[in-house]
Amino acid sequence: MGVNHDLNSTLQATQNWISDLMWRLRWQDRERVYRALIATLHALRDCLDRDEAVYMGAQLPALLRGFYYEGWNPTGRPNGRNRNSILDRIHDGVHHDAAVDPEEVARSVLAQFVDRLPAAEVENAKATSPGVLHDLWPV
Repeated sequence: MGVNHDLNSTLQATQNWISDLMWRLRWQDRERVYRALIATLHALRDCLDRDEAVYMGAQLPALLRGFYYEGWNPTGRPNGRNRNSILDRIHDGVHHDAAVDPEEVARSVLAQFVDRLPAAEVENAKATSPGVLHDLWPV
């Protein structure tokens, strides 16, 4: 019963993140929202230092944490530390959908972090993210 409860709990937590992002973006397509969320998590992860990326990942629900770490090379140096490369990665993640504004997606996902994670963790992530992204974080 414990494993089933944990699985149901992490599925529900992931669904909540997706539903919340659907609401923030005013989108109806769950698959597109999922792709945008994962692309943004990967872009954020890859621009943070390794320790901060690990710490941010640890704050996510278990299922999202797995998606967050998918394809990550923790021995590599942070990459994509400029605004355009990060926004391009988000746009790549939604297959260059012309209806998607990657900056709006980034702002919405970062707002989720602010709403769902402890303030100290968010401030630490913001402080270690590239300065060119600081204006994407909610005030």
